[in-house]
Amino acid sequence: MSALEIVAVLFNVVGVWLTAQRIRWCWPVSVVAVLLYAWIFYDVKLYSDLLLQLIFAVLQGYGWWRWSTGRVDAGKVRVERLPLRTAVLSLLAGVVGALTLGSVMHYLTDASIPWADAALTSFSLVASVWAARKYVASWWLWIVLDTLYVGMYWYKDLYPTAGLYAAFVLLAIYGLRAWQKDLRTQDQQPPANTVGAAA
Repeated sequence: MSALEIVAVLFNVVGVWLTAQRIRWCWPVSVVAVLLYAWIFYDVKLYSDLLLQLIFAVLQGYGWWRWSTGRVDAGKVRVERLPLRTAVLSLLAGVVGALTLGSVMHYLTDASIPWADAALTSFSLVASVWAARKYVASWWLWIVLDTLYVGMYWYKDLYPTAGLYAAFVLLAIYGLRAWQKDLRTQDQQPPANTVGAAA
């Protein structure tokens, strides 16, 4: 355990909480968190996770842009359903990414647990894109991934980080329920261009 890991944990918790609240400031807060973790993962030879953090830094910008230009309801972004075609294509991309990255890490580096790290990295990218596009289903994927991350970080003796990801599971459950509730509320509202049409 290091002071850097503790600081990274705190930034991550705030970032995920802001995401669950649908507050777009989650993205810049998360940039700080992922850059801190990039250094930590380099130190423990989780190279796929290091790469993931660097990609996350770029995705934070994409998420900020999507949430800034998306529809806003009372200061919060509007959530969406995940189309089936998008889900299938995204998950296939996750499998291809996992196999490709796993092969590279296994054969070309001294990465620790390259296959598991690569699979979690690849599907985390899928979940991040889903979150940036405001799909409620992103929370389901995060629940699964964060649960698996707990085991991997515990195995690597990153106990505060394992604890963080256990908290992420709970935050993801909270986020899922909040976004599902918001989606139901949105479904009950008439489209803006039809309000008063019958008057």
